[in-house]
Amino acid sequence: MGAFHAYDIRGIYNVDFDRNTAYKVGAFLPSLLETDKVLVGRDCRMSSDEIHKYLVKGITDAGADVYDIGLSTTPMVYFGTAKYGFRASVQITASHNPKEYNGMKVSCENALPVGYDNGLGQIEKWINEGRPVPVSEKKGNVYQKDIQQDYLDFLLGYNADFSGLKLAFDLSNGMSCLFAKKIFGEEPEYIFDNMDGTFPNHEPNPLVHKNVVALEELVKKTGADVGVIYDGDADRVMFVDETGHFISPDLIIALLGHYFIEERGEKGIVIQDIRSSKAVGEYLEPMGGEMFTWKVGRANAARKLRELDGVWGGELAGHYYFRDFFYSDSGLLASILVLRVLANMKKRGLTMSRLIGNIARYQNSGEINFRLEDKQGAMDAVREHFISRETPTAMMDFDGYRVEFPDWWFNIRPSNTEPYLRFICEASSESLLKARVEEVKELLASRFGAQV
Repeated sequence: MGAFHAYDIRGIYNVDFDRNTAYKVGAFLPSLLETDKVLVGRDCRMSSDEIHKYLVKGITDAGADVYDIGLSTTPMVYFGTAKYGFRASVQITASHNPKEYNGMKVSCENALPVGYDNGLGQIEKWINEGRPVPVSEKKGNVYQKDIQQDYLDFLLGYNADFSGLKLAFDLSNGMSCLFAKKIFGEEPEYIFDNMDGTFPNHEPNPLVHKNVVALEELVKKTGADVGVIYDGDADRVMFVDETGHFISPDLIIALLGHYFIEERGEKGIVIQDIRSSKAVGEYLEPMGGEMFTWKVGRANAARKLRELDGVWGGELAGHYYFRDFFYSDSGLLASILVLRVLANMKKRGLTMSRLIGNIARYQNSGEINFRLEDKQGAMDAVREHFISRETPTAMMDFDGYRVEFPDWWFNIRPSNTEPYLRFICEASSESLLKARVEEVKELLASRFGAQV
């Protein structure tokens, strides 16, 4: 099975998995998570209805009831799971992937993620072994459960007066279309604001720059104070400043300190992933934030935030996690809080670019992908190359390696699903950054035949 990954089930539909896989996932899920009711939502992709049909059939054949919330954002499924006490839920989505992809994000009690190590791997094993699916004499029922208004009311509880801001939104033809105008009103400029699972305007992945170009142009054309773009299932959000410049998502972790620490007085643990800029901690710690660096991915971040009872956290990929939101991520909630901060700062004469400029202190390479086979050997070689000649100030050896030196650092980590090493580097100057990146490229090309 090519669709079972570290954080979810995902792949090209009818290539990596099909309706039979969906049926078996549904059939095995109730026994795996020891429950007789499962909450199910879906995105607007063309294949979602068929996957939904067979997933639901598998669940009900196993004797469990389905509570179907219909079209939904992924965070809405998290909300429903935790709010109403479900011990299992599935969102049918491929998140930011192209239209031919689909998948399933599985959660358990308290909306905690079910990843490969705590459930999905077991289901894959049962499927590969040909284990008979459990079929109950008494089939489960399907109940329609409308939670959209409850979730909207929750989000609106954080709303503020945005009338002083000129806003631009790219909804990516995805699931944020369900809520954006109900939250922010009709006054902002919107593009690609109808749900369309063929994603006719751009792929719903804001981390790929070409997908943000239309928003950047809209911001400059309309003179907006900020641009906001969501991914396909609205669990991620990213921002463009008033000059049309894309903001590195990890810096938004620091910006949120103005809401949680300054406005609410909530000092405490803040989670960042291992790729995050050093500038995030340097900005938050004087405010009262206690930084905790952890592994990439919701399956890791949401569980760690709950374990530590952290206040909030975030990732370079644009996920933001909140204690207020069952320690889960929500692109819409994150955008409300960021715009709330910006609205307050604009009254003091500060623009989005100035706010981010006060946070960002380093030159950053962005994530670079190296294609090679011997990922562990290559990671070890890069680490040894640098620590053999310079004494690190900090080293982390989870999710690859993060090695910090006085005026630069790097993280090198393996892809969970592809023959790639992902490398990111940050330095105090552009010249130092360029030199270190070139060293790594030369080392990996000469010793491991790596291609960028």
